[in-house]
Order: sequence, then C-alpha cells, then structure tokens
Amino acid sequence: MAHPAPSPTPAPGAGSTDVDNPLVPYGTMRAQQVLFEQPQFGGPTTGYDEFVDAAGNVRPAWQELADCVRDRGRDGLDRLRAVVRGLVDNDGITYIQTDDGDAVPGPWHLDALPLVISAADWDRLEAGLVQRSRLLDAVLADLYGERRSITGGVLPPQLLFAHPGYVRAARGIEVPGRHQLFLHGCDVSRGSSGDFVVNADWTQAPSGAGYALADRRVIAHAIPELYEQIGPQPVSPWAQALRLALVDAAPESAEEPMVVVLSPGIHSETAFDQAYLASVLGLPLVESADLVVRDGKLWMRSMGTLKRVDVVLRRVDADYADPLDLRPDSRLGVVGLVEVLRRGAVTVVNTLGSGVLESPGLLRFLPQLAETLLGETPLLATAPLYWGGSDIERSHLLANLSSLLIRPVNGGEAIVGPQLSRAQQESLAARITATPWQWVGQELPQFSSAPADHLPGRLSSSSVGMRLFTVSQRSGYAPMIGGLGYLAAPGADGYRLKSVAAKDIWVRPPSRVTVEKTPALPTLATSSPTQEVSSPRVLSDLFWIGRYAERAEHMARLLTVTRERYHEYRYRRTMDGSECVPVLLTALGEITGTDTGAGGDYTEMVATAPTTLWSLTADRHRAGSLAQSVERLGLTARAVRDQMSNDTWMVLSALERTLLNAPGVPPDSQAEGDAFLARASTLTLGGMLALSGVVAESMVHDVGWMMMDTGKRIERALALTALLRATLTTVRTPGAERTVTESTLVACESLVIYRRRNPGKISVAGLTELVLFDAGNPRSLVYQLERLRSHLKSLPGSSGSSRPERMVDEIAARLRRIEPAELEAVTADGRRAEFDGLLSGIHHDLRELSSAITAVHLSLPGDMQPLWGPDERRVVP
Repeated sequence: MAHPAPSPTPAPGAGSTDVDNPLVPYGTMRAQQVLFEQPQFGGPTTGYDEFVDAAGNVRPAWQELADCVRDRGRDGLDRLRAVVRGLVDNDGITYIQTDDGDAVPGPWHLDALPLVISAADWDRLEAGLVQRSRLLDAVLADLYGERRSITGGVLPPQLLFAHPGYVRAARGIEVPGRHQLFLHGCDVSRGSSGDFVVNADWTQAPSGAGYALADRRVIAHAIPELYEQIGPQPVSPWAQALRLALVDAAPESAEEPMVVVLSPGIHSETAFDQAYLASVLGLPLVESADLVVRDGKLWMRSMGTLKRVDVVLRRVDADYADPLDLRPDSRLGVVGLVEVLRRGAVTVVNTLGSGVLESPGLLRFLPQLAETLLGETPLLATAPLYWGGSDIERSHLLANLSSLLIRPVNGGEAIVGPQLSRAQQESLAARITATPWQWVGQELPQFSSAPADHLPGRLSSSSVGMRLFTVSQRSGYAPMIGGLGYLAAPGADGYRLKSVAAKDIWVRPPSRVTVEKTPALPTLATSSPTQEVSSPRVLSDLFWIGRYAERAEHMARLLTVTRERYHEYRYRRTMDGSECVPVLLTALGEITGTDTGAGGDYTEMVATAPTTLWSLTADRHRAGSLAQSVERLGLTARAVRDQMSNDTWMVLSALERTLLNAPGVPPDSQAEGDAFLARASTLTLGGMLALSGVVAESMVHDVGWMMMDTGKRIERALALTALLRATLTTVRTPGAERTVTESTLVACESLVIYRRRNPGKISVAGLTELVLFDAGNPRSLVYQLERLRSHLKSLPGSSGSSRPERMVDEIAARLRRIEPAELEAVTADGRRAEFDGLLSGIHHDLRELSSAITAVHLSLPGDMQPLWGPDERRVVP
C-alpha cells in the first residue's frame, strides 16, 4: 500500500510522514487517519474499528498506544516483536501440536500490541458477562434438578438429552454453595454497532485463563513504559478469587481442604494452560494415576501414604472422568469418582454434566430461559440462531445454508456454509430435512478490527475476538478484568473461532491509577495441606528429569571431544593418536545402543563420521541422541511444571529452538554443519549446567528434589561405567593410550584435576583413583553412590534396609575391595579383564538399582492397578 503525501501539519497523535514510521497520517479528522502497511487479515469484520472512530480519529482509549507505536517506528516494532517472542520462549509458553502422531510443544504466538478496552465499554461487557454466568448457572441447576424449563415447554427435551454434554449420571450431584456453574468462559466479539455479541460459551472445562495470566506477564515486561502509562486493571485478583472459590467449594466436612487440578497430561493441547494455572494457584497438578478412590473418598497418592482430596478443578472432559460409570475406555479418569460425588465426599468443578450448556440448541432458547428462570432480559446478545425443529426457522435455515454456520445439536464440528459446494449444500439440506431438530444455524461470527503486530515486519489491521472468564463467588460471579484476546484465523477457521495469535486485553481503569511496571505472579496467601505431597507419578517424572538432564550433559561433552578428535586426526591416519577416533565413536554407539559405523575400516569411519555425529546431535528419533534427551527432558519437565522454577524454561526453550528444529540431514556446507554441531553441544552443555544451578538454588530440597538428584546420580554413574568400559579396557599403543585417556577425562570433566595430581603421567590406575574412588570428586563413582545412599535414606518410609539401599551398599562394598593398581593388569589378549569385569558388573547393578527404585518408590502399589491394567503410557525409555 502506497504512503499518502506528507501532511504539513499532522493531526495530534498522528504519526510523522517518515517512511520508517508504521503509522502515517491520512489527513486531519478523516477516516483512515492511520494506515497500516499490510491489508487486513483474519475473519470477516463488522466494519467496527477498535482503534479509530468513524471520523478517523484515534479513539481515546488507544491514544497512548498509538503514540508508543509512532515513537518506536518500524525498527522499534521489530525489536518489540523479538522481545515478546523471547519472553514467551523464556517462560516456556507452548501449545501442544501433533507431529507424526507425537505430541510436540509448538510455539505460542502472542501479538505484541494489547487490545485496549475503555472503562465504559468494560462496564457494559462486565454486566452482561456476569448476568450470563448467572443465567447459565440457573439453567444448569434446572436441567439437573426440577427441569422447569422442559416441563414448562420452554426447552424441547431432545435438545437436552441428545447433547453429549448431558451426563445422566450427574443428576442429583450438587456443588456446595449457591452456584452449580463454577467456571465460565465466553467468546465475545463486537457487532457493527459496537455492541458486544456472544459467539460461544465454554462450560465443560474452560481453557485459556492460564494463557491470559501468562500473556499479561509477558506484555507488561515487554512494554513496561506503556503498561505504566495506561495502567490497565490487573488480572491477578481473579486468580486469588479462583483459589478462594475452590477452597470454599469443599464439602462441609473438610477442615483444611485439599485442592488439586486434574489434567489429561502433557499430550493435551493446552497442557501449558493447565500447568501454569496450577502453578499460579499453588495447587498440585495431578493425572488419573495420582488419584484413587477408597472407602468412599478420593485420595491422592503420596510417598508411602494417601492424602484426602476435597476439591478437584477438572480439565478432563466429563465423559472421561470415570471409566467405571461413564466411558469405560478412558485412561484419563478415576475409577469410582462418580460414586464419591454422589456421596458428597468430594467436589469436582466444573461439575460433571456442565458441558450441556455449550449446546447450540440450548443457546437458541437462552432468551426465553432468561425470562423463565431469572425474569430478566439478556444484556449480552447471542449471535442469531435458527433451530430446525421450528417450521419457520427451518425454512430460513434451508434457504440460507450458504451464509450460516451449521451446528449439529448432538455434537460434532460446525459446518461453514460459505465453504460448501452446491452438491454439498443439497446433501446437507437433505440431512436437515430428515432430522430437522438435530440442526441449528447460526449467523457467522463477525469481528471488529484492531492493530496487530503479528506479521513479521508489518503492522496490520486484524480481526479480533475475546475469551472472557468468570468464577463463582458467594455473592455472585467475579470476572477476570481482561481475558484472552485473539486474532481470528482467516477463512473457515475464523468462523469456528480459531485463532492465529493471542492478544493481551487491557481494560482501562475508570481513573488513572499507579500500577507496577512488571507484575509478578499473584500471591495467594492461604495455607495449603499439599506442601509436601508428591505422588509416584510426579516423583517418577522428576527422577527422569534428573536422568535426561545428566544424559544430555554427558552426551554434549562426549560429542564435543569426539568431533574435535575427528577433525584433528581425519587427515593424520598414520599417527598413533588417530586410534582414538574409532574408539570414541564406538563409545558413542555403546552408550546409545545404536550403530555408529566405527566397526569398519578407517576410510569407512571417516566417510560416515560426519553423518553419525549429526544424527547423534540433531535426530530426536535416534535413541540416546542429544536432541532426543533434550526433547524428553522438556516433555517430562512440562508434566510437572508446577514443581519447577520459572527459570527452568529460559534454559530449555533455547535448547529446544536449536535442536528440535534442526534439519534431518547435515547441510551441504561442511563448515555450516560443523558450526551447528559445535553450537548445539555448547548450548546444551551450558544449558544443563545452568539447569543444575537452578535446581540446586531455586528448588526446595524436599523429596521431589531428592528424587531428581537420585536420577542424576544414577545416570552419571551409568554413563561413567559405560564410557570407561568402551575406552580403557583394551590396551593400545602409548600414543593412542594417552589420547584416549585424555579424551575420556575430558568427557568426565576431570582432566584439569588429573593433570594437577599426575603431572606428565597417564595411567589407568591414576584415572580410576580419580573417577572411581575419590569421594571428593563430584564426578567420581563413589561420590554418586554416597549421594544415592543419602537420598534413599532420607525418603519417607525408609527403613535402612530396603532393596535399593541394600543394592547401593553392595555396589560400594564391591568398590572398596578393589585397589586401583589391580585394574591395570593386562591379559594375554591385550585386555584389562579385571577392570572390564568390574565396570560390567557395576553397570548391570546400577541398572538393577534404577529398576528397584522405580518398583519401590515410583510405582503404583499392586492393589491400586488401574482398571485397564498396567499403564504402559507412563513407562519412560
């Protein structure tokens, strides 16, 4: 789009005419006073512009943002976009995507410019939102109670019983307190007149509140000066209200209520949303394997005991919540949960069956239900709907198939009318005619437009919508003042309320107030009975975090020294030291259990080494590779996000961006490939050292931390014994022996101290003294055993004679019986047989120890086996 001619006297608030400025004046007091460099994208708009009014003036609510954009210019906006992207990555904000059947954390797209709402607009929106929550609450109570709406002829009964959100088993189950609807999400956009219109309600297990809280934190940090200038109303009080409401929802018998957040797990699309919300609330994030029903009550598994659960914030769909009473193939629910609910021994919110409020058929009759149940008229309009069960409305529906959103009342994805061909329209019309009551037509959602900085290098006018939230209180419903804004996706996806990026929503205060520049996480000052609760599932994930982190660190060191030796000797085959290259490649193969091609001749090894090193670095599907360890570390950490420091994600996100987006094969340029391998190993090593510091300094040293460190010590001991066995149990020429030994010490991070203790000498006895027997060396085997003994002794329920503790003592005793000098003995075939036997035996015992710890401390008791049998999904390679 061409820039207009410069204006000699720009209007107040308009941008200068510099081509570097993304806001350009079009003339004083004219429509399109502010031009954007990119045409509008996204769903259809109503013509209502959030940013400028009909006369072309920047609306007062947006004046500070317009000035900010003008002052920054194009380069400043590019930098702002990069800052936002970096903060999103550092906070580990992700959205789970499916890649070749695998759940992979994808990027969370957040627009750098907030969506600003004036105080007057918010007052109208809030009043309508709270009323709508009260109305849906009344409808929910009626549908599972007296059913006046059905017996009175207001709501056709088939619209209730045919919807999959209706749960027959939930009839008679009540949430303590005044309200049956606990949490409400509502998708809203503006109509052409500027009035707000509801496009959908979310009552099953509303998602997005965690994203809204995280987005506010990012944007406030990215543009603190604008945040301070506008002073938007904070969203953190809503999190406090949510926690207090959860505690208040507990059964009357609960003296100190225990509240948990039930998640489907890390493969859920909104796993971050669930984990972040749990972290903000200070509540345990649990999965089905963490909970069990006994004696008519719900319990959470902890180390050697059970903790009574009083309230469950449910993020699992209702029909998956109990495989005994609801969906028998569910692995996401808790066997017997419905019976506990019937007894009133636990509260689950949103309550089972609340998903029926999302029915499009019910929404069609919401105005009549408001009159019947509340005696009120809705303040927020719903996009017009036409039910096929009414003759008049069916005629309109069939006549306008090409311009409506067609929604089945018995579930299923909405059909976008404008997308249908003539043949598809005729087929759909026949289906509607055959069973008219099963179909509802809805006017296509429309959106207002607002400035967006989502597209690289451009400022654009984009279609925007909002997801708003309320939570029940004793006196009514408390709204989040703000919410999750979004840029509507183009085409049919936009009609289905899908988005391409999120937006932070800033609600202006009625009058100027002082706010913090960069809000921290909300402080929720209430006591928690969950302070030291760790289920076997959580402890298992923490155990594997320790193992994957140590595995990635060790692999980064070994890959670095192997790559360096390869480059040093690939053209010096005749030198004694060149033998170290196939030795190190063999070690990589034995440690990862994969073929590294080192068994062939030297020429073959040289030819395949670059591809091997690339695969062991960047191929996340290759066992033991650097990328696989980093990927699994990230996935496992996200499964227990509520246990991890926020600083964890600054470390992991940089690694994931580098390693998980690498191409599957090396680039044509060898220099470019070498540079990537060096950068990947350096980043991983630095990241793992940083993560070790975060874990040591930012985590409480409780049972979870001990289990994580236990995994780290076992993995370090396993890697050490495997490396020594692969490199030093065969005798070689003096030159090769020196190079291999030094390379091994480098991989063990012990070369500096070895040289200081043994100047000018290289011997197996000296090496083993340092890396096997020196209790003061944090890299030595005996040091790992001492830490393991200490941790196992400190675990709850430790007897001092458990199988894992006995196994550690036996390995330590085996070491004590060995003299380092004895390990240098060489047999006739040129092998250090005693050294080999010691390492092989200890390596085997360490694997057995890991299995024993898993069986004793990290597995379900035999009498708590899931209904479907052993849960193989939780088994980590």
